[in-house]
Amino acid sequence: MRVAVIVLLSLLNCTLSHQGIKGDFAELRQNNSTDSIPQSAKKLINSYKDLVIGFSNNNIILKDGSKLLWDDGIKNKSSKLQLEKPDLKDMFDQKYPVGQLKSSPTLNFDPGRIRNEPFFLKMYGANEKEVRKNLTEITWCPKLVGQKIMVTRINSIDKKLTEISKELDEHPELKRYLTNIGGTFTWRNISGTNRHSMHSFGMTIDINTAYSDYWQWACKCTNENAVIPYKNRIPQTIVDIFEKHGFIWGGKWYHYDTMHFEYRPELID
Repeated sequence: MRVAVIVLLSLLNCTLSHQGIKGDFAELRQNNSTDSIPQSAKKLINSYKDLVIGFSNNNIILKDGSKLLWDDGIKNKSSKLQLEKPDLKDMFDQKYPVGQLKSSPTLNFDPGRIRNEPFFLKMYGANEKEVRKNLTEITWCPKLVGQKIMVTRINSIDKKLTEISKELDEHPELKRYLTNIGGTFTWRNISGTNRHSMHSFGMTIDINTAYSDYWQWACKCTNENAVIPYKNRIPQTIVDIFEKHGFIWGGKWYHYDTMHFEYRPELID
């Protein structure tokens, strides 16, 4: 029996070699090895399993069979270039700090603000119509606020925000920060840029702007090189609850946006 198996394997090996398949099979097997996948790419795969199915030859492989380039090979990118033309790898260039900030963010430290737009367009929708197909209405903080907001169902973000809402509803001392939600879904660009706002995808929420701070309001400009003194009035309890459910906070950026919470589980260790 053992001899028969060996002979069969040898014949199969010869057949694959003759048909030019052996090399492709070996390459596929190698690329599927977790050891060959960059750690940051593994985070994308694990965080967005409904979209990302693998990694091969410097590309993220998506469920529909399409590919997105992982590393464009450009070294030492400026902050401006990373914002305007990032590859997927660039999104992990700065480590997002979970929990209480120990000090104000340093110059151009904006973890999560670097975003590869093609990736998010693939995931949430390439245009407003496509995004709207996946929107649903939830009630934000039913006990304290009761505001209706529109969010996406993709990645179960509606369920995650409902759970966040439920937890925040047990903190009446936070009510003033949670009323008058500043925005969820709006198909638009970031002010002063040609880049999509993450609000375009319904996976982001701005809490009460009356108690929030934003770098462009502080400098009255859109100049990324402006010197900006850090300011924040959002309680840590709110930040902790959002982070527990995979949302990053714009208050941890040098270009701060303290009302802003965005679903980016790949950045939270």
